[in-house]
Amino acid sequence: MKILLIHPNYHSGGAEIAGSWPPAWVAYLAGALKANGFEDVDFIDAMTNHFEDEEMRELIGRVKPDIIGCTAITPSIYKAQDILKIAKEVHPEALTLLGGIHATFMYQQVLGEAPWIDVIARGEGENIMVNIAKAVNEGQWFQKRREIRGLAFLEDGQVVATPAEPPVKDLEQIKPDWSLLEWEKYIYIPTGTRVAIPNLARGCPFTCSFCSQWMFWRNYRIRDPKAVVDEIVELKEKHGVGFFILADEEPTINKKKFVQFCQELIDRKVDILWGINTRVTDILRDEADLPMYREAGMVHVSLGTEAAAQLQLDRFNKETTVAQNKKAVQLLKKAGIVVEAQFIVGLENETVETLEETYKMAMDWGPDMANWAMYTPWPFSDLFKELGDKVEVFDYSKYNFVTPIMKPDAIDRATLLDRTMHNYRRFYMNRAFFHYPWTLDRKRRSYLLGCLWAYMKSGFERKFYDLGRVGYWGPQTKKTLNFNFDRSKKRVDASMENWEMAHRDEKRRRVDPMEIVACGGGKGDYVEPEEAKAEFVMPDDVVVEERCGCGGAGGRCKSEAEAPQSGGRAFAKPRAEYAAE
Repeated sequence: MKILLIHPNYHSGGAEIAGSWPPAWVAYLAGALKANGFEDVDFIDAMTNHFEDEEMRELIGRVKPDIIGCTAITPSIYKAQDILKIAKEVHPEALTLLGGIHATFMYQQVLGEAPWIDVIARGEGENIMVNIAKAVNEGQWFQKRREIRGLAFLEDGQVVATPAEPPVKDLEQIKPDWSLLEWEKYIYIPTGTRVAIPNLARGCPFTCSFCSQWMFWRNYRIRDPKAVVDEIVELKEKHGVGFFILADEEPTINKKKFVQFCQELIDRKVDILWGINTRVTDILRDEADLPMYREAGMVHVSLGTEAAAQLQLDRFNKETTVAQNKKAVQLLKKAGIVVEAQFIVGLENETVETLEETYKMAMDWGPDMANWAMYTPWPFSDLFKELGDKVEVFDYSKYNFVTPIMKPDAIDRATLLDRTMHNYRRFYMNRAFFHYPWTLDRKRRSYLLGCLWAYMKSGFERKFYDLGRVGYWGPQTKKTLNFNFDRSKKRVDASMENWEMAHRDEKRRRVDPMEIVACGGGKGDYVEPEEAKAEFVMPDDVVVEERCGCGGAGGRCKSEAEAPQSGGRAFAKPRAEYAAE
């Protein structure tokens, strides 16, 4: 049986300015399939190769697949739907499959817009993909599809969603097949080397209101640090990777495991540079360990400062202060680590003055780099629901962190984009002339100049921030900007009830206390005591109900009976009482 996997051709001028990123999802799915005897797996990376529809039609036509699978984040959903339409036209007998975070929560809308998609895989894809492949291989797809967890499909014109597939418990069972990727094409511009995106963990115990990753992964699981380093060594030696970024939402959540990971890199003398995204509070916590992180090769930290104003930080549930942000930046620089401050701009209360405030804060804090990302209201996030009618654009192709989706009350979108570009121009002009060339650390200086080149290259090519497509050439073009929103797209709420119920149901009988993590961003380290690893058996007549958004409790939420002072919101109650509600 032949399986064809496709990465859609979507570009926005955001993260791509730093290079071409290898689609790790392909390696993980292929690894799971091959481990279960499905060896005939092909892959087309339409994004990296910039394949247009007619080229895709020809490439798909060259193979005779039984299953054609595609993935999509929110901005690439239309491209993915179009690819699968072409696939169904070329091979009507093949099963067309869509996965990814957008389809997981918006499956009702996706199936309504793209009925040529035979099935949607909701959530982590490895086990679901293997189960689908087995059913198709046995010729039992239509008979067995209701029995397979984690699916959504049309049946007699009605959408059917099966119960959620449990998250993969042991991530070490998944052995990714990196050989499918065209490694010579995945280049990280700042270092001029091949780049990879392995993960130390999946999921996040925090519930930032603008994020949805914690919903998709459903619980936090961390890998054996030694196994992660084994994978990095393989990527370096077999595929020539010279730089990696950990894919985790926050790799430093579990300090113990992160320190083990860094020490393993040091002990094995793995000569490779790498970067992470993380929270301000973790940097403050790890002040004494930062030199060791740098010794392990960590050269770049993208810091989730998010906002310069405390009001915005509170709104995002960041549980940090402006003063803490500044200190974290300074600690990283002192340790010789390149620090990038992240700012979210473009909510409805944005003004010219607040944008200027973020610039002044950036200059005061002194980060090596700064990134102003347009607020993107994922249609399945908490903040999207809170914003209500204030979200008026539902063209998901523009949900890409660079297009002003929200219309601020006091300024128009063109002014928002122009003032954001004004911040970029001033900040990087200052860094180019007064900072990067005079950095004493040779490796750090080389890396910073490489980052500057990446910005300049994307600017010259008019790819940065999608400026070429919207027609921005400076303040003089504000009146002629065209964001090209498809106004025919209407609001559709996410379909999450089945997902949440299935998640809870899995914990009714056997519950690991460490899985009951529903805090809004713990104040301390994510604790993983040895005793927490022991299996905890919940009585048959008790149901665990999770309620996200508690205030922390050191990174762990417990039932009130176990920890009445914790402030947690994971409650255990009798099944009869639960059913009565």
